[in-house]
Amino acid sequence: MQILDISQEIFSCAVYPGDPKPSYERLCAMERGDLYNLTAFSMCAHNGTHVDAPAHFLPDGRTVERLPLDKTVGYATVVAAMGELTAADARDILTRARAVDADAAKRILLKGNAVVTADAAAVFVAYGTLLIGTETQSVGPADAPMAVHRTLLSAEIALLEGIRLDCVPEGRYLLFAAPLSLGGADGAPCRAILVKE
Repeated sequence: MQILDISQEIFSCAVYPGDPKPSYERLCAMERGDLYNLTAFSMCAHNGTHVDAPAHFLPDGRTVERLPLDKTVGYATVVAAMGELTAADARDILTRARAVDADAAKRILLKGNAVVTADAAAVFVAYGTLLIGTETQSVGPADAPMAVHRTLLSAEIALLEGIRLDCVPEGRYLLFAAPLSLGGADGAPCRAILVKE
């Protein structure tokens, strides 16, 4: 069994333009004579490797603690993809994923600098996708991220953004990417890992 960490380190992670950078403060430090170390930290729910909940773009959307865990935990397929994905690209990705494992094709991890267009999002929704993971900090294109997020999140597709797949070969893996249970939040960081059995 091989365990692969596909998460970004929080304090050096990529940050979406306009979002605050993660920071921390040592409240207690043994080197200063305290009996223990204690750290406080501050971050945006969408820094680094994180899961978007429907509430991120939908006023009445499900918040992150109410997201069913089977969306972020289960078999997934890593598929290479680059650029703005068209509907044809999405169909090709799903065909390649199903050829590996039909169950794992419900959770797609896009390896490469790929973004989902509105047309590709419609294909993933029609297929019944549970999760889409991207190496980018946003699943949608920079000029129109809202429409893609709304399409995918309206269908209750979990979005796992900011993963690192550069050292991960294409194929089937067991994914663990449960978000932190932050009551009422529109997203949350996670420690995403893949297990190759």
